[in-house]
Formats: sequence, structure tokens, C-alpha cells
Amino acid sequence: MHPSLSFEQAPPISVPYRFFLVAPWFGVLAGLLLAWSGGDVLASRWSPDTLALVHLIAVGFMLQAMSGAMFQFIPVAVGGNVWRSLWVANAIQPLLILGALLLVAGFHFSAPVLLSAAVPALLAGVGIFVGVVLLALWRTPATGMTLWTMRIAVAGLAVTVLLGALLAEALARGLDLPIIELTNVHLAWGLGGWALMLVAAVSYFVVPMFQLTNPYPLWFARWFGPLLLVMLLLWSGLWFRDDLRPAQAFGVPVSLLCVAFASMTLRLQYTRRRKINDATSLNFRVAMIALLVFAISGTAMAIDPTISDDPRAAVWLGMLVFPGVFVSTISGMMYKIIPFLNWLHLQRLGAPISAVPNMKKMIPGDSMTAQFRLHVLAVLLLLAAVWLPSLAEVAGLVFSASCAWLAWNLTLAMRSYRRFRDQIRASVLRC
Repeated sequence: MHPSLSFEQAPPISVPYRFFLVAPWFGVLAGLLLAWSGGDVLASRWSPDTLALVHLIAVGFMLQAMSGAMFQFIPVAVGGNVWRSLWVANAIQPLLILGALLLVAGFHFSAPVLLSAAVPALLAGVGIFVGVVLLALWRTPATGMTLWTMRIAVAGLAVTVLLGALLAEALARGLDLPIIELTNVHLAWGLGGWALMLVAAVSYFVVPMFQLTNPYPLWFARWFGPLLLVMLLLWSGLWFRDDLRPAQAFGVPVSLLCVAFASMTLRLQYTRRRKINDATSLNFRVAMIALLVFAISGTAMAIDPTISDDPRAAVWLGMLVFPGVFVSTISGMMYKIIPFLNWLHLQRLGAPISAVPNMKKMIPGDSMTAQFRLHVLAVLLLLAAVWLPSLAEVAGLVFSASCAWLAWNLTLAMRSYRRFRDQIRASVLRC
């Protein structure tokens, strides 16, 4: 395994598992909401059900999965000691689930009281998480761009949630705030400052490790995160000017950064030492292709703002980035992280290495591949449904089924862990 991994600091396996097992069910709810609402939900980014759909994926699926990954990644990969990780996980996950459900219900039912109720739950859950994680990231003696990019990502999460809380209160209480501008900045920080920044930080480590590629070039890892941060800061400030053309112009360099990251990752995959196309590498490939299409589409809209006059253009970008980029990336990562977790914790039970099963036995490969294919079909249907609303119901049901299958595969991994754990414990007792 990777020489710099700190196995002794890994949290109990129940810590990351609880987040991973819950995350796909928010995707199931998102698909069912789309199937229930029909094509109208894809007509504009501002409809209540569209906002509910986005937050089911962003605050439900993505935040749950990324939180679980960080609880595992920070101690093992960057040597950070997450304070009382089991206690923190027990405290924040109910808050994150409750906050996400209240927020989505508030949008869906246009209920201000539910939006207001979601704010303290999310602020408390994310606030505790950010505080504990940032403390671990600043105290670790490790160095490198994975660490620095992850610090930026956690700060980006804090900015995203603070802006989201302000927007939720503004909508609930009718505050006189520039809602559209704040929403655009909130979205930019959520997608760029938090999600893409974290994907980059983790990718620097896990893509070479799990996909057997060459490492990302040092110059690329050194400059990608800081440049993206600078672009986001400039983008955020310019949205509050009367003339929006400068803000639109910054969409081009941000898009170019997305192209650079996607192209670099695809290149590393193409030149890797072993040409094995498993569910992880395939999910990453789809995610990077979606990121390229997202960047090209965003560039076209920045160069010719009349393209974005059609409200469906923004929905098209949303379908590319949420199911296309981030659900794909997260699914691929979980298909490697969870078998690795099983292997690690089984190995720590004290049995001989030969008694610990191979990671490939944790989740059936055929089941992962089939789920990946269903997910790709769902993404294609979602993109088509933006322009053909009659496909919305089918797209929602297929996406829901894909996420349910993902949840089932992760459950199989958990059952595999328990089965092998009991076998190893029985073997140790007999000895």
C-alpha cells in the first residue's frame, strides 16, 4: 500500500460508513422528486422543486459522502488527528440529515418556517465539522498540496454554508438582499471552493494510488487550488457590480481551470501502467468528460450571454455538474474507499495477512459495473430531459434506481466486512 498512509490513526470503521451508507438515499429521493414533479422542474433553476432537487444532491448526497471521506482521509492520508471522531460523527450526522431534509421540504412546500428551521441544524452540524477538521489539518506535521488544497476546500465549505444560511433566512423572512447575486456566489463557492477543490485534493492522492497512474505534475498540484481560489474571490466581488459583464468574463478562466483538471486526470488515466477499466476508473472518466462539457458550455455562455437567456441553459449546467461530475466522482471513490476500509480494519483484527480477503471480494465487480452503466444512462436521460421534458419522469426513476443500486452495493460491502470479521475473530479464538 501507499508508504505514507497512517493506518494507526484511522477512525472506527463505523465513522465513515454511516455517511457513505446514507448518502445514496438522498439521490434516490432526488430521482423520485423529479419523477413526481415532471418536466416543469427542469424549466428553470429558480422553481421551488428545482431548488429542492439541487439541495438533495448537494446537501444530502454530496455533503454526506464527502464528510465521511474526510473523516477517513485526513487521519490516514495526511496524518491529521481528528478529535474524538466517533463522538463528532454521532453529533453532526443527525444535524446534517435533519438540516438537509428541512431545507428541501422548505423549498418543495414553499414553507418559510422550514427554511428557518434548517439553518441552525446545518450551521451547527457543519460548524462542528469544519472546526474539528480544520484543527486537524492545521496541526498535522504533513506537507504538500493535497493538504493545502484540502484546507482551502474546508474553508470553501464554511463560506458556502454561511452564504446558504443567509439566503435561507432572507427567503424565509423577506430580507432586502440581492438574492440572485448571493445565490450565484453561493453556488460558485459550493461547486468550486468546496466540491471541486476537495475532489482535486483527494484526487492528487487517490488517483495515483487506486488507479495506478503517474502522480499529478507538481506544478499542476501547486497552482490549481490557489488559482481557483483567486478566480472565485474575483468572481464573487464582481457579481455585486452593476455591470455583470466582468463577472461573466471570469467564467472563461474558471472554465479553463476545469478543462485543465479534467484533461490532466484523463491523461493520467490514459497513460497509466495497467489498463484496467473498473467501476472507479470508469466513473472518474465519465466525471471528467462531464466536467469538460460543463466547462465548454460555461465558456460559450460567458462569450455569448444570449445563450443563457434560455432558462434551461442553467439547468443543463446543473445536470452536468451535479449528477455528471460529482455523483460520478463520489461513486467511483466510494467503490475504492469502502473495500479499502474493509481490508484495513480486517487486517487490524490481528489475523495473519493471508487470512484477510482481497479488496476485490468486498463488492461484486459485475454489480458495480452494472450500476455504473445504469448511472451513465441516468445522466444521459437527465441531460436529454432538460430539452425534452417528457423524459423527466423516466430520467428521475432511472437516477433513483441507480442510487438505490449504489446503496445496495455499499450494503453488500458492509455485510462482507461483518462476515469476514466474524470469521477472523472465530479463527483467532480457536488459535
